[in-house]
Amino acid sequence: MSGHNKWSTIKHKKGAADAKRGRLFSRLIKEIAVAARMGGGDPDGNPRLRSAVSAARAANMPKENIERAIKRGSGGLDGAQYEEFVYEGYGPGGVAVMLEVLTDNKNRTVAEVRHIFDKFNGSLGESGCVSWMFDKRGVIEISAANLDEDEVMEVAIEAGADDVRRDGETYEIRTAPQDLETVRAAFAAKGWNIELAEITMIPKDTVKLEGKKAEAMLKMMDALDDNEDLQKVYANFDISEEEMIKASA
Repeated sequence: MSGHNKWSTIKHKKGAADAKRGRLFSRLIKEIAVAARMGGGDPDGNPRLRSAVSAARAANMPKENIERAIKRGSGGLDGAQYEEFVYEGYGPGGVAVMLEVLTDNKNRTVAEVRHIFDKFNGSLGESGCVSWMFDKRGVIEISAANLDEDEVMEVAIEAGADDVRRDGETYEIRTAPQDLETVRAAFAAKGWNIELAEITMIPKDTVKLEGKKAEAMLKMMDALDDNEDLQKVYANFDISEEEMIKASA
């Protein structure tokens, strides 16, 4: 599990649940609306929408919220129109940072993002400055409880997965982006507990941080996580789990 994923897991366990839930729902609603606008309101014929709806259901979003977001994106309801952007830059210690943004006000969002980078001695860069440091992959995490590793490996590989690894109480499965839904469906058919299924950016290399740089990087991640226009944040830092837990306490 990458350093960023460990950070996300720790924040999920120790963060303020209600506030996190509200921000998560906001981000999921935006993603559903944009996916419906771009590819139509039928999840069966729109892989991006299908993935967004699956994520919303996994987060226990009410069915009516999902349906309303699909209608808004499909033009059935009035509402804000969101645009997609990717911002790239560097955090403390030269950490590569990529941000996926959905916003109805680009000027506001870029000003807020630049302020966060500046505050933590980072720098917002030009398009392409760090994206080459990441690979786009599908990632699925399932609970390892009562699961045989050989069976998980067999089902994953037969469904088209590229890699299976165990990290504590979780199996992490990586796929090509286009194979994510097929592998997820194979696990769902087995009745296994799928904790995460998403397209993400995996760093090719990591930057090890300690002490004040590690602390500043984690504070920067918190500040970015608090901005509802930022859908996903990717970073290639490597910080010990002990430091992460200490910082999130």
